[in-house]
Amino acid sequence: MYWVGFNMVKGIGSVRFKMLLDAFGNAEAAWNASPEALLEAGLSRKIVGSFQHFRTDVSLEQVLERLDALNVQVITWEDEGYPHLLKEIDQPPPVLYVCGSLVTEDEWAVAIVGTRKVTAYGRQVAEDVASTLARNGVTIVSGMARGVDSIAHQAALNAGGRTLAVLGSGVDRVYPPENRKLAAQIMEQGALVSDYALGTPPDGINFPPRNRIISGLSMAVIVVEAGETSGALITASFAAEQGRDVFAVPGNINAPQSKGTNRLIRDGAQPLLSPQDVLETLNLTMVTEHQAVRVALPTDPVESKLYKLLSHEPKHVDEIRLQANMPIETVSATLVMMELKGMVRQVGGMSYVAVREDPESYQV
Repeated sequence: MYWVGFNMVKGIGSVRFKMLLDAFGNAEAAWNASPEALLEAGLSRKIVGSFQHFRTDVSLEQVLERLDALNVQVITWEDEGYPHLLKEIDQPPPVLYVCGSLVTEDEWAVAIVGTRKVTAYGRQVAEDVASTLARNGVTIVSGMARGVDSIAHQAALNAGGRTLAVLGSGVDRVYPPENRKLAAQIMEQGALVSDYALGTPPDGINFPPRNRIISGLSMAVIVVEAGETSGALITASFAAEQGRDVFAVPGNINAPQSKGTNRLIRDGAQPLLSPQDVLETLNLTMVTEHQAVRVALPTDPVESKLYKLLSHEPKHVDEIRLQANMPIETVSATLVMMELKGMVRQVGGMSYVAVREDPESYQV
């Protein structure tokens, strides 16, 4: 309840909220803290004043009742169901509002984004890529905007796959309004996701921050078509900062919708010539097998030892080998199996990060 409360207070984002948790130990204690204690914890007088008014005027019980009535699930940093990929990014959102379901299989996710003014070429590519990835067990992430986003969501649904729509508004404020039917379908085969409180309108200022969640939920971002000032380029920039792969679809050098994607390729993004490029680069050609192996194979002492050496900071396999004092063949083979089981993820250059949050769950 108190996590939701702080999420609704203007001026208290992930950085200040973590500061409050560190100062008071938990959200309830922070919520009930005196103005003097909040000032001492590091909040400004302006934010403390705003928080006092909010705390007095808003009934958290009524907020929770509305969430329950709308079947909105609240997921926080502390919950096991918080997406592991998203938790790896710098300053992940403390609270997610979810309509639908987030499942373990969504760890294998790729974002597809692009212009609202999509061409026939862009439509064809978006449909082909989204449907191919979805048929291979990859969850499609996008922003449910007009154009490429909506096409990608619909193609994933038509292929029988899962898709996640990250909104720049509250999950009760579907935007654009003509996508209400699409939103209902997405909730059946995925989820609407937002870090904005219920009732938040789709203001323009909300969309750039939500783009970092789109990339944060994904192993890679594919930009299908984008003009020189497209929001899809912001998503690609966040993806690069987060260490995620960026793919761009090359296009006509004279077409406005391809200027952004061609520039991304010039600046180092991988040109997407086929959906297979994504599957092979991210080792997603056997997602179903990955999922089955993770369920079927037990952990062992070697996995447990290697897992303890890993965190969210990339560590090269040679450094892991030295710290584990094991043969490189043993370390490499075990890391491959751990990646199949979803315990670790390779982030390029033979460097690995831990995926799960609880090392004790891998004790043997």
